[in-house]
Amino acid sequence: MHILTIIGARPQFIKAAVLSRYIKDNPHLGIKETLVHTGQHYDQNMSDIFFTEMDIPHPDYNLQIGSGSHGKMTGLMLEKIEELLLNLKPDLVLVYGDTNSTLAGALAASKLHIPVAHVEAGLRSFMMAMPEEQNRRLTDHLSTWLFCPTDTAVENLKNEGIVSSTGKPSADNKFVCKTGDIMYDASLYYRKKAVKTDVPDDFILLTIHRAENTDDSARLKNIVSAINAVSEKNFIFPVHPRTKKILTEQGLQFSSHVRLIEPIGYLEMLKYEESCSAVLTDSGGVQKEAFFFKKPCITMRDSTEWVELVDSGWNTLTGADTEKIIFALKNIKVPKQYPELYGNGETAENIAAVLRN
Repeated sequence: MHILTIIGARPQFIKAAVLSRYIKDNPHLGIKETLVHTGQHYDQNMSDIFFTEMDIPHPDYNLQIGSGSHGKMTGLMLEKIEELLLNLKPDLVLVYGDTNSTLAGALAASKLHIPVAHVEAGLRSFMMAMPEEQNRRLTDHLSTWLFCPTDTAVENLKNEGIVSSTGKPSADNKFVCKTGDIMYDASLYYRKKAVKTDVPDDFILLTIHRAENTDDSARLKNIVSAINAVSEKNFIFPVHPRTKKILTEQGLQFSSHVRLIEPIGYLEMLKYEESCSAVLTDSGGVQKEAFFFKKPCITMRDSTEWVELVDSGWNTLTGADTEKIIFALKNIKVPKQYPELYGNGETAENIAAVLRN
């Protein structure tokens, strides 16, 4: 079996490395993989050092799309991915998550009648205004194999009429299964490689980057006001350059109990997540990583794809409401129960077994 894997953002490289490593280490599976980077996210850290330190295979092809509007990026990806598919003729196209690269890969493959496998299928924020929600929903409906991280994801697909069918899998006879969360596999693997970093004894790890917060001046002001009001707690904030620029433009400043630091890599981020007392974020991935390290999380979003974290008490949704954020920060508790929500760290093995059969 020849699989062509399409990725375009740094988190997708980390996810793909888990499955790619498993395929490479198990040649008896009879699976050959070609790795394609669309170039959607250009990152200076995407250097030889990044691939070496992270033990990630170099992409076989880099389409060098770069940044641009959603329509422009997706259109260019479609054109270049289609060209590759016609030349390489893979048996299967595999995509991860919910980026423009995900949707472009699924669209190009499905129009050439090449089956699509979607890792992280079934996730829903139920906010169609989000580009990620549009990408993940469309990709699920185009896919043949849908690999879900949780029971909730399987149920979301069922509610949209996407269920496993009998007979040979195809775009009209889908195969839906819960495989576990591949980011949990990644966390288990990379935490052993986590960068040794000097960190305080007691702090809350803060991240703010989502456009729904940074591009809305009222929401961002509410968030900063809430954090400044909880001066009895220390925060460490690896601030993204774009967020830093917006804070400056809006004249928003954090008080002295918030320590702003330069952006950090994935391995260093794992060390901060392991060392903190709690997490305050608007990130999707960081919500789960907090749980992996058994740290309570407060999420400054109106909804989340990871509803099981909220249901189990490990995650608290506050939106950008100042009073809700303050209350959550002053009432942080570690739940007594730690349910197995995301599998047992064998997601790559489960996916490979399904594809092989």
